[in-house]
Amino acid sequence: MTLTKIRTAAASSLAAAGLLFTLAACSTPAATQPTSSAPVSPATASASTDSGPCAGVKVIVDSGSLKQAAADTSVCVPVDGPTLASKVLDEAKVKTEGTPEYPKELACRVNGVPAADFDIAHKGGTYREDCSKMPAAFAYWSLWVKPASGDWAYAQEGLSTLQLSPGQSVELLFTVDGAPAAPAA
Repeated sequence: MTLTKIRTAAASSLAAAGLLFTLAACSTPAATQPTSSAPVSPATASASTDSGPCAGVKVIVDSGSLKQAAADTSVCVPVDGPTLASKVLDEAKVKTEGTPEYPKELACRVNGVPAADFDIAHKGGTYREDCSKMPAAFAYWSLWVKPASGDWAYAQEGLSTLQLSPGQSVELLFTVDGAPAAPAA
């Protein structure tokens, strides 16, 4: 073998090893797969919050004080540039349900939570969300955005207009009587 062929073979071996290392670093162990009952797609299998930084958009669903683990998820969705939040959530297999007046702009239910027959305990008693009108001011899904480096901020737009870019995180957080007031750090 000539020196050029040896160098080419060595470079190819290093490139293959680097690719395997990258793929291993991006893989998600079964224990950290999304907890939603939706099937895992390539987009949702690409990463979780436990596997390090997300090169796309990190999607988090936190049922907050409802403690409905079936709704909760945390996945990384690959995106190349600004992408509508509704599309990112679709890619993450996060199912949102709006109201008749705002079917795509807000989330009344996320991954089926809260169910129409679920009693939400709050300061004034119990409440059931039927999604026929705006959710109650004391029990609702709030939408948060976090830049690649920075703090969480309450979204200033709805799901159908909010643009998310690589490196950002988005969270749907269920809030009852103002708690939790914001996503965890």
